[in-house]
Amino acid sequence: MSATTQLIPARLRSGDMARVASVGLRTRRLRAALSALGIAIGVAAIVAVLGLSSSSQAGLLAEIDQLGTNLLVVSNGQTFTGQAATLPLSAPAMIGRITPVTRVADTGEVSPANVFRSPLIPSIDTGGLTVDAASLDLLPAVGTSVAQGSYLNAATAIEPAVVLGAAAAQRLGIDRVYRDERVWLGGMWFYVIGILKPAVLAPNIDSSALIGYAAAKRYVDYTSTAANGKTTDGPPTTIYVRAQNSQVNAVDSVLGDTADPENPSYVDVSQPSAALTARADAQGAFNGLFLGLGAVALLVGAVGVANIMIISVLERRSEIGLRRALGATRGQIRAQFLSEAILLALLGGAVGVAIGALATAVYAHTKHWAVVIPTEAWAGGIASAILIGAIAGLLPAIRAARLSPTDALRTV
Repeated sequence: MSATTQLIPARLRSGDMARVASVGLRTRRLRAALSALGIAIGVAAIVAVLGLSSSSQAGLLAEIDQLGTNLLVVSNGQTFTGQAATLPLSAPAMIGRITPVTRVADTGEVSPANVFRSPLIPSIDTGGLTVDAASLDLLPAVGTSVAQGSYLNAATAIEPAVVLGAAAAQRLGIDRVYRDERVWLGGMWFYVIGILKPAVLAPNIDSSALIGYAAAKRYVDYTSTAANGKTTDGPPTTIYVRAQNSQVNAVDSVLGDTADPENPSYVDVSQPSAALTARADAQGAFNGLFLGLGAVALLVGAVGVANIMIISVLERRSEIGLRRALGATRGQIRAQFLSEAILLALLGGAVGVAIGALATAVYAHTKHWAVVIPTEAWAGGIASAILIGAIAGLLPAIRAARLSPTDALRTV
């Protein structure tokens, strides 16, 4: 070998580099764990926020699909003078003649009647509850069922019998249908015969006390004058319409004219499933705040990683000098400390992903949602952890590589 021949230092294999990079973490475990904690918290927050948002959205959409997206709601709007409009008595029957319509049910708000637990309750303490006359086929139309007792039938619809919505029963302190259970409704006692399950597509039903139209006319004076001048049941205020799935938009376009041909502008038509879907989509608007908090935690974690790497370089000057004296190049020293920082951040990111996924799974299970963790949540968490480790460890790695063997070995 000639005197001018230069020795080319061997390149470290990946396994050797991983062992060298993990030396600092294995010998200073507590410090490494505390430094990785900030990154773990930040990544866990990001994964949990995106996971819970996606899981709740999937759960809501699944519930909407189960209840059906073909429900349309017709309600009385306002006149040009701002007064509440009145739907014609014939509106439900006219809507039922539309060919694609499969089911029609209606309710009429009985005002100013209120429902109370007893006559001793002040009249102003209504609890936000309303009294509604209801048709006998209401439940399948709105997609709910009876939780306790039974619903109105041809016999009970003409008697002082009431069915409570889910929220109404809760506010009145009634959780079961007992024999002779009564509520004070419209100035007299009505017997509670049933409690409904929550009506997702018709939340106004939840806060209602439902009685038959005949009972409303007989006991609460909910009447109206028919075209022939005779007194009849009061007018409907809300009509629930089920249509064929493929014809929902077509039915929607003619409901106003059909319900009130003379004043179609006085009629409001809505599709509850569309509103709920929009609400599910809007849930993502609140994710930015929580993702920002997660980013702050990641920033704190980055500062922690940078701090521990700078201290590590200062404490390990002798190690750096010895490795340089044995032939390690500046690039190898730089790669060692940079790999150590990335490994530290990667461990924090992996722990954060696990914590975030576990939190999402537990909460989704309690809500009976499907567990959905988007790919961008865990992949983004890992990627951001690696990026933070690389950025935080770059300056300490460069400082370590610039140390000359003689200067570093002076600390031995």
